[in-house]
Amino acid sequence: MADTPRVVGINRTQDAAIAVTRGASAIYSVQKERISRRKHHWGRLGDVTDRYLPQMPLLSEPVDLVVECYSSDTEIQNLGAYHDELRRSLTLKPDAEIVLVSHHLAHLYSAFFPSPFDLAAGLIVDAQGSPARQFTEQVTLPAGASELMEISSFYSCARSTGRVECHAKQLWDGDWSRPVGLGCFYSLLTRMFWPSGEGNEGKVMGLAPFGDPDAHGLPDLDVREHEVFIPDAWLEAFKERERYRFFLDGSGSFQDCANFAAAGQRAFENGLRRLVEWLHARTGAPNLVFAGGTALNCTANGMLIRESPFSDVFIPPSPHDGGTAVGCALYGLIACLGRESAFRWTNDFLGPEPDLAEIEAAVSTLPDDLVSERPADLAAAMVDLLASGRVVGLHQGRSESGPRALGNRSIIADPGRPEMQDYINSEVKGREWFRPVAPLVLADHAQRIFDVDRPAPFMQYAAGVHPEYRERLPGITHVDGSARLQTVEPVNTPFLHTLLTAWYARTDSPVLINTSLNGPGDPLTETPEQSIRTLRTTNMHALALPPYLIRKRTEPPVPGEGWRRPQRPV
Repeated sequence: MADTPRVVGINRTQDAAIAVTRGASAIYSVQKERISRRKHHWGRLGDVTDRYLPQMPLLSEPVDLVVECYSSDTEIQNLGAYHDELRRSLTLKPDAEIVLVSHHLAHLYSAFFPSPFDLAAGLIVDAQGSPARQFTEQVTLPAGASELMEISSFYSCARSTGRVECHAKQLWDGDWSRPVGLGCFYSLLTRMFWPSGEGNEGKVMGLAPFGDPDAHGLPDLDVREHEVFIPDAWLEAFKERERYRFFLDGSGSFQDCANFAAAGQRAFENGLRRLVEWLHARTGAPNLVFAGGTALNCTANGMLIRESPFSDVFIPPSPHDGGTAVGCALYGLIACLGRESAFRWTNDFLGPEPDLAEIEAAVSTLPDDLVSERPADLAAAMVDLLASGRVVGLHQGRSESGPRALGNRSIIADPGRPEMQDYINSEVKGREWFRPVAPLVLADHAQRIFDVDRPAPFMQYAAGVHPEYRERLPGITHVDGSARLQTVEPVNTPFLHTLLTAWYARTDSPVLINTSLNGPGDPLTETPEQSIRTLRTTNMHALALPPYLIRKRTEPPVPGEGWRRPQRPV
């Protein structure tokens, strides 16, 4: 085996993704949705050949090991065909194996081993993971549990020994007429407003601060040690779908929906707090790592960081299923090959290396409605546009592997303009008016403006905006006075740091708006062509594609000047 083993990890389920290690410290990863342009795209046969290989040249190199993970869906029934595809598509070394790792264990490897901790407790919570018969970890289960599936898992982890011990799991039979667990609860809550459910959980989180959590008189969830059960009062409330159709057909009221969301968010946070307290008492570990789809709830994450009994908390940038590809690759490297991993998730720019020729080709073939220039100082040119109220996309470097835009596929704007959030939501993103946009802040200034005591490089938790800054930063301050911030330092985001520093010098504000570079209903952009298409099909004003700046010949209106906020449908 080479000194730098190549391990490929593949998530075959929701938010399908692939990852590949390069030695002990480097990982590359991309989600299928970035290539297919279909959000939350599930894994399917043909992904490696048709989607991943053309996008990730690194996959053409000889491979020492492949690790796959599946979930509770039926894709594992195609296991033989998937393995045939791998043998045809990849250059597998003669002794290369293809192994499986169960879903929650893949989540755990994506959270603990890239964390800064030597010792930690691990918490994985989602709607449904692997069936018990497919577990690839040792855990004591009740009799007759083979057909049940994991919905939460509780671990102790030690880096020095590679030890991963599963203390307990909550299991479920998959019958939605008797749901249990935090993940199922939030999924049901989401479906009350958006029946498709998938990917809409963040909307509920954004809606909840507009409501009164006491208005419906609903109780907390029933938490018994490591297990969460949903009280009858909530199950009855979940039957009232016709009452909460405001976002589907305008019937009912916005306020009623917001109140229900607020009650659900509070019940979720209180239930999560109880689980974390149980895990801390059970393990005595100093730190916590948290993953699974529920770890995308930034409001709850902020609560954990402020209030949990653990000294520190680490949540990977891709805590959802898309991150399990990284977990698979690390499981292969550590558990299967017995190697140490030096990879730490200090930034989330895990996408393929940028192809400079692709950038040049995209700029040289711009359609007639766009014009490019090559400014001597790109950051200064962007500051000029931002200061005049323009909304500017930024496409640079390797793409983010997770769902948060962190400066390489971002939309940037001035948070001091009261109309800016509404402009971005209606004219660029094409989404609900109540959805917040996030702040970038120079790390050295974060504590002065936000209620934080640590870096927040991955935009994973909400923190309070100090009252004296809320009116000065209306574009990023949510209705409850919070914001989901990203702190910026030069080591991982040098151009972003240069841009913010120039903005601070111009405006005396170290804060800019950052939201994901995508149009209505689209995933984050991956290629220059996709980012240029987003510029053309939305009312963004410009796109920075270093070293180029691309603008529209006919410019859209500017927030607060030629554009006014539409009436909010409440």
